[in-house]
Amino acid sequence: MDFLNGLVAFLNFVAIPATAYGAQLALGALGVTLIYGILRFSNFAHGDTMAFGTMAVILVTWGLQALGVGLGPIPTALLALPLGILITIGLVLLTDRMVYRFYRRQKVTPVLLVIVSMGVMFVYNGLTRFILGPDDQNFDDGTRFLISARDFRNMTGLDEGLAIRTSQAITVVAAVLVVAVLFWFLNRTRTGKSMRAFSDNEDLALLSGISPERVVAITWIIVAALACVAGTLYGLDKSYKPFTYFQLLLPIFAAAIVGGLGSPIGAIAGGFVIAYSEVMITYAWKKVLEYWLPERLEPDSLVQLLSTDYKFAVSFAILVIVLLFRPTGLFQGKAV
Repeated sequence: MDFLNGLVAFLNFVAIPATAYGAQLALGALGVTLIYGILRFSNFAHGDTMAFGTMAVILVTWGLQALGVGLGPIPTALLALPLGILITIGLVLLTDRMVYRFYRRQKVTPVLLVIVSMGVMFVYNGLTRFILGPDDQNFDDGTRFLISARDFRNMTGLDEGLAIRTSQAITVVAAVLVVAVLFWFLNRTRTGKSMRAFSDNEDLALLSGISPERVVAITWIIVAALACVAGTLYGLDKSYKPFTYFQLLLPIFAAAIVGGLGSPIGAIAGGFVIAYSEVMITYAWKKVLEYWLPERLEPDSLVQLLSTDYKFAVSFAILVIVLLFRPTGLFQGKAV
């Protein structure tokens, strides 16, 4: 029984939160890696694109709730998500037309585009905080738990209870569906194959008759949708605060680079590597080890390598190590 209690504690405090967080990072990293692989620059505005998209979903959610429209036990935000995605797509396409297109036609270096994206980042951040404010916003309505700890204890008779929040289950299911649709699009459709060809060899793609502006527009549309979905799932699972998404940029970029920039599969793998690393290194293992170790070996301390305040330091350390020893990442993406 002690082993099972320890296993439940591990699942409850490590595996389930890390899996949900990894799915959110994977979706965010997919957007970063698509921009890098196809448009060939690191988009530092991606975190604040997520923040803006989530803000749009929150505003639509509040509007639906005011009209009495909801989904019962499921968060109303899922009903608002399609409109939030459309608003985010409109923003990024407008930004591309007004900002990035000029620099693309000038054929500037990727470093200059990175600097431009930082300017866009500050504009997005200011716009989001101007519209919604800088404070926390909780928009997770519906049933809070899919399985509560009390119900689990009553069903199993164990001392430890397993709790799965509805937002965590929705995150994993939505991430699987989004990734499946994205990979089908990239590998099975003519447009997706054109994007891959443009990424592999831009000159050859142009000679083949592929329209670069169409590829760019479709790339931004996909990235905006990924950013809005990832940001909304993160906001449902944690809470929404605009500046949090700016901080989230570090683990997202770390996930993309660890997996291999330009590699969609690498972005997904990198997201889970970063998430599990952050959660496992900042978790206090005392409770789990008390179940799994003999009484004479039970720890007196919390057995916590780092405080949760330093979780982003884990991402940074992994990022530095990868850049030093394997800059192409786990799946042989493009070197940084």
